[in-house]
Order: sequence, then structure tokens, then C-alpha cells
Amino acid sequence: MQLQGGTTLGGRYVLRSLLAVGGMGEVWRGVDSELDRPVAIKVLKEEAQNNETFLKRFNNEARNAAGLMHPNIAQVYDYGDQAGTAYLVMELVEGEPLSTVLEREITVDEHRLVRIMIGTCRGLHAAHEAHVIHRDVKPGNLLIEGEDHVKITDFGVSRGKDQTTLTATGMVMGTAQYLAPELALGKPATPASDLYALGIIAYEAVVGKRPFTASSPVDIAIAQVNDTVPALPTTVSPPLAALIMDLLEKNPRRRPSTAAELERILTDMRLPTKVERALREKGAPEAIRPRRTGHAPQRAMPPSIAPKRYRPRPDAPPRRYV
Repeated sequence: MQLQGGTTLGGRYVLRSLLAVGGMGEVWRGVDSELDRPVAIKVLKEEAQNNETFLKRFNNEARNAAGLMHPNIAQVYDYGDQAGTAYLVMELVEGEPLSTVLEREITVDEHRLVRIMIGTCRGLHAAHEAHVIHRDVKPGNLLIEGEDHVKITDFGVSRGKDQTTLTATGMVMGTAQYLAPELALGKPATPASDLYALGIIAYEAVVGKRPFTASSPVDIAIAQVNDTVPALPTTVSPPLAALIMDLLEKNPRRRPSTAAELERILTDMRLPTKVERALREKGAPEAIRPRRTGHAPQRAMPPSIAPKRYRPRPDAPPRRYV
């Protein structure tokens, strides 16, 4: 079926303009003529219509994403087939993918990165609670709108509860650059696999490049399994650097256990201000750098009303990431 602006699918979804082209589908800006609302319409490419695996993946995306109702997940409204053309009707997100942001800016401010990661964690937690593993978390599937609000999209290779695998022996799902080591080895996906991918995104966002590169996807996947993660530059704040390296642990059991736990870590994280970062980059002696107390500076108070300073118990375990 030839698609163009003005084509109507399902008797109500009118295509307006092409937004993006992916591996197996096209995404169009459109309108739902019955509800008079803008929508995004994902259409399976013509060459993929007769591919049973692609059709099953497309159906999986519809089924898995349609059951997820969360502010940080792009909502799926409808699924259909017209004249052999499968289509998926989704919420239209007026933003841009994180991949476009990284192409333009190369790196992302740490405070902004943490906000994006928190939103991603919330969406992933909702998916994981519904027993859906995304398996392809990458910058191109994180849509950023407004004040860094995240919408996770493209559950095309996601795995739901009790769904059979769509891969043949020796094959893996996802994008090699963001593929967790256990997936590269053909092991089952878990929530920790999605968190590893988020760790790769964070590394890329602060360094300007991914930790593992090679001439082919297979070589990149092998590197994910065997190679040591390159050290982060000293310009990255220590708490964020420590968290990124934890997310990129080869053993999934050594990563944060859930997206909710990762969100809590990120929410509690104390990142340096611009002034503190500037002082560190200039090599200011530790003694004259602002103290990182976790609280804003306060004016001196009379002894009679000044609160007692908190002192941790001698046996209190050390805190991480702050």
C-alpha cells in the first residue's frame, strides 16, 4: 500500500507528514478524525509486511505498550491492518529524541542528565511492574519534551510475561551499542538489562561518546561482554561517575536492583553547582572549595537559637553517590 499525506487508515486516522523512518517502520504525524486529536501513526514498511518475525514484533509492541499507562511512556491508542498494511496509533509527543540532543550538543549538563534519567526510571519501573522488559533502551527511544520530560517509546523488541522469544538460537535483540552483557550472551532479559542500557546512555551523555565501539555490531556485543569500561574523565562529578560505573557492571546482580531504586539514588544525589565545578576544573585547592554539605549555605545564627549540627553515629555505614 502506497502511503502519502492524506492517506486514511482504519477509516479515521489521516496521515499528514512523515516524522521518522526506522528499521522496520515509518512514523507519521496524523490526526484522529473521529476524536479530532493529533496522533503519531507508526506503519510497518512495505518490505516488512510479509516478514512474520517483523509482524510479530509489531504486534508485541502494540500489546505490551497498550497495557502501560504512565506519564513517562508514550501511550498506544489503537492497532490495525488495512490492505495488508499494519499500523499502530500512538500519542503524539511534541519533542525530540535524546539522540538528536546528543548529536547537537555532544554532552549534556549533569543536572539535566539526572532529570532525564529520573524520568526514564519512572517509565521503566512502570513497565517492569507490568512484567514488560523494553530490551532496546537507547537515546533514539527516549523522547524529550518541555522541561526535560521523558517519554519512552518503541517497545518493538520488548518482552512481556509469558511471551515466547522471537529470536533464533545465537541471535540477540536490541541495539549492540546499548546491549547488556547478559543479552549479548543470549541470557533472558531482566530489569537490570534495561538499567545497563541507561548506564550506557549516561556514559555517552557525559563523555560525548559510547564506551564501546567497533566495526560491527557483533564486535560491539563482544566488547560489552569482555572489555573493561573505559574510565570516566575527572570532570565528571564523583557521585555520578560512581553510579554510572555501577550501572555498567558486567554482572547484573551488582547493578541497582530496580528502576525505583535507581530513581531514589538519583533523587538523593548531590551534584556540584556550576561554581563548584568551575573551581574544581581550575584546580582550586580543596581547602578553598565550597564544602559539599548537601545543604544551601545559611547565615550565622545566634547560639541561643542555632540548631545543633548533625553528626552521624560512629558505626553508621558510609553513604554512596553523595
